[in-house]
Amino acid sequence: MSTRTTASVRAPLSRCLAALAALAGCVALHAPAARADGDPASDVLLVEPAFVPGDAGIPETERVRLTAVLREAKSAGFPVRVALIGSSYDLGSVYVLWRKPRSYARFLGTELSIGYRGRVLVVMPNGFGLYHHGHPVRAELSSLRGLRVGPGGPGLAAAATTATQRLAAKAGHRLRVPAAVARSPATTSGGHGLRTWAVLGAGLAVIAGAWALSLHLRPLRRRRAPPSDGEFSGRS
Repeated sequence: MSTRTTASVRAPLSRCLAALAALAGCVALHAPAARADGDPASDVLLVEPAFVPGDAGIPETERVRLTAVLREAKSAGFPVRVALIGSSYDLGSVYVLWRKPRSYARFLGTELSIGYRGRVLVVMPNGFGLYHHGHPVRAELSSLRGLRVGPGGPGLAAAATTATQRLAAKAGHRLRVPAAVARSPATTSGGHGLRTWAVLGAGLAVIAGAWALSLHLRPLRRRRAPPSDGEFSGRS
């Protein structure tokens, strides 16, 4: 095969590999954070208003309602970040704080204080924890007295929404909750997973295409390559 032909063959292969590398980067961006992290919620809450574990069974409608209330709270000048903790697994390496919402709220709030010093609300099946860097929270916690966390993921999310409302009301802010939240492909709980699988599928398609191209070109190399000294050419 001539040098020009070889170069023309290598060009599409190089482009395929470059595309695959780009897709791999996209997968890394879309893939969920590793749950083996020391404290998953502290990573998420530095940039997001709520930590909602994917394995807690929280309906998408409840998640969106909570997010809407937290957005409204921020607009009212009462920012709150919420961690929903459905199991000890959601705490990562600090699993010893399971069912200790107040202790975990102090721990989490201290972790977040490098970039966020507002209120941090923790909701566990057995109750609530609240932390506000540099501020007492006993009076605010009293506004949650009598509020119970319902069973499962729906109970966690609903309690977090109500607790956020109560905390804001104590400070003089009335937060509305959307009566209904329409489900859409962009907001369904499976949307994130579908995007990830789509990217993975595209990456596999690129790999398959590159592999098929290399198989197709391999016999061409054998047929066109001149025999070297000492190599049997198959001709007499």
